[in-house]
Amino acid sequence: MATSLSERSHRTVTRHEFTLIVASSFGALLEWYDFYIYAALAGTFSMLFFPGGNDTVAFLASLATFGAGFLVRPLGALFFGRLGDRIGRKYTFMATIVLMGVATVGVGLLPSFERIGIWAPILLVSLRLLQGFALGGETGGAATYLAEHSPAERRGFYTSSLQTTATLGLLASIAAVSISRALMDDVAFKSWGWRMPFLVSVVLLAISVWLRTRLAESPTFRDMKQAGRLSASPIGESFGKWDNLKYVLIMLFSTASGVGVIFGTGHFYSMYFLQNTLKVAPNTVNLFLAIALIAVFPFYLLFGWLSDRIGRKWIMMLACLLLAATTQPIFHALTHYANPQLEAFQRRAPVTVRADDCRFTLFSAPVTECDRIRGFLSASGVSYDQAPQQAGEGATTTIGSTIVRGSDRHALEEALLASGWSAHADPARIDAPMVVFLMWLLLLYLAMVYGPMAAFMVELFPARIRYTSLSLPFHLGSGWFGGMLPFVVSAMAVARGDVYFGLWYPVVIAVVSFAVGACFVPETYRRDISR
Repeated sequence: MATSLSERSHRTVTRHEFTLIVASSFGALLEWYDFYIYAALAGTFSMLFFPGGNDTVAFLASLATFGAGFLVRPLGALFFGRLGDRIGRKYTFMATIVLMGVATVGVGLLPSFERIGIWAPILLVSLRLLQGFALGGETGGAATYLAEHSPAERRGFYTSSLQTTATLGLLASIAAVSISRALMDDVAFKSWGWRMPFLVSVVLLAISVWLRTRLAESPTFRDMKQAGRLSASPIGESFGKWDNLKYVLIMLFSTASGVGVIFGTGHFYSMYFLQNTLKVAPNTVNLFLAIALIAVFPFYLLFGWLSDRIGRKWIMMLACLLLAATTQPIFHALTHYANPQLEAFQRRAPVTVRADDCRFTLFSAPVTECDRIRGFLSASGVSYDQAPQQAGEGATTTIGSTIVRGSDRHALEEALLASGWSAHADPARIDAPMVVFLMWLLLLYLAMVYGPMAAFMVELFPARIRYTSLSLPFHLGSGWFGGMLPFVVSAMAVARGDVYFGLWYPVVIAVVSFAVGACFVPETYRRDISR
């Protein structure tokens, strides 16, 4: 007599099935690596692919391009989600990895803005969109595939291993970029060395494709297909019926948006804040983040394991609450421990900009004096107050007791230096253990929500439309709320003149995620996922 799917879910995963799970996870790791190389090179890309004249504007444009890859992920989720629910998880996996690989190699071959002008950012954005489209089909498929191979009583633990791939992918991208930088001087790296991490992925892609050709189809999908229970319209069933749509909306505004802002804050913005605001050397920041990533790695598995015993909901909700309560204190503490000289300068020499005609420009050089002054101060990591320009006078900047007229960068820099500002964080005064601990704390929140989340998403939706139903809200929440976070937070800080102001964005989203989740998210860890 054939073994029922329910009975199979309680037995130990066989060695063959475990091999398939490892192969699936490796492919996911490669996709995250490909996607995150850009994050590790955002500063370099701002100089290579966007107009010069304002470092702040170029960096914001680079962050916006990074976020563009996240914005298109929901489209990939719909496209590949439908394929996964109609033709199977295995073949959809293959399509996403090949598409990601082609786009990644393409980025490594792009000419710079200096060579082809505006076509450089256009082509870069296009390839980032292609990467995001491919990644939109990866997470839902990997979570579905892995959960449907897992014993019910260990589903959280097994799928948490998949959730580590994003962390490992970011770690691998940081390592690839750091090694490339170490093997050559800065001139060579900016000229051609930055291409190496992208081009190396060709070899990894070949290995991943070979592994994925060995994947067996999910037993849940295979049984549904044999029984004739596949959905004729996964998109219509997922989002056209309230019984399912309500869970899509609950997931979007609770766990998906929560994991998005936790992800963006811990994985990306902490790195950008240290490097671009606090002026810590890029290789030092990469080292700090790498140590924090390695230290947090076991906690993904721990929280996945714990969610199999006490449930998934409140572990994830607690992470959102902790982020909301501690984001501002953590980033103030990062300033204290990473660049105490900047902290002391801001306290001793307040800065006020008196200028009119202030604009927020993204893909063009600054035009007005106000734009140039604000761009310089923001690029210098300096918070400032803004006031109207006095009648009959031009733009002025007050730095402590010094008044600088006009927008000359050299004069502004001299005034900052005279008041105690430094262009770089002093390595001797960086409290490395505390900086790593604070970065690790932000990543711990991510482990709390991300470890149990794959199992939770799979358990929330019926098998016949699972791939489609969970993929869209996950990528809307994590991609739109989280992927654009570095840009939104940085843009808010520039617009307000306060390096901490933009951090209210993840705080507010985390509060909403906690409130919606606490009220409406069901506990799922004992559900049968075969139906």
